[in-house]
Amino acid sequence: MSEYSRRAVHISGVGMPLLYLLGLATWTQLRYFMIGATLVTFALEFLRLGVGLNHWLYDELTREYEQDNVAGYLFYMSSMTLVALLFGPAVTIPAILMLTIADPISGALGANGPHEHKRPAVIGATFGVCFLLSAPFTVAWSTPAVGAAAAAGGALLGAIADGVKPIIRGVAVDDNLTLPLAAAVGIAGTFWLLGVDTGFDPVWM
Repeated sequence: MSEYSRRAVHISGVGMPLLYLLGLATWTQLRYFMIGATLVTFALEFLRLGVGLNHWLYDELTREYEQDNVAGYLFYMSSMTLVALLFGPAVTIPAILMLTIADPISGALGANGPHEHKRPAVIGATFGVCFLLSAPFTVAWSTPAVGAAAAAGGALLGAIADGVKPIIRGVAVDDNLTLPLAAAVGIAGTFWLLGVDTGFDPVWM
């Protein structure tokens, strides 16, 4: 599968917040759906890595460096689901859109290896895309000024997480894991600093 095909699969994740935005699912129902989808990805990775069950789709969806390691789609679902379980829609939806839309756009703007940081120009462009995706939701949650600030906070951390990969014991942390979490912290943190309810809504509270 080409990189463009992988990016198309990446973008398909937009369907999850659309279920909520189009009124096809409540926020609680969407959370349950995402939990179920995440459990499926864990099962698939266990079968692939633990049992050795190989399927042509695995070869198509995983890159060469993921063949013997946890694949990015598990981090992709896990991070989005964690954000959805911690925050309300005003924080979660922008964070998901940054991963599903801004990340593939960033990849198209500049290729880099699994251990390489992206060029500053690409990170800057990613920030702009992330901001545009976030602002409609953060502004609707508060005021134009506060919403724009929250969108900028989320976009900044999201773009950095997308472009600068931390290396832990020689292993690059997948941006599918870090981007939504960083973006959510940026949005919620900015709201909190400006005295606005952040939408922090963990399921256990």
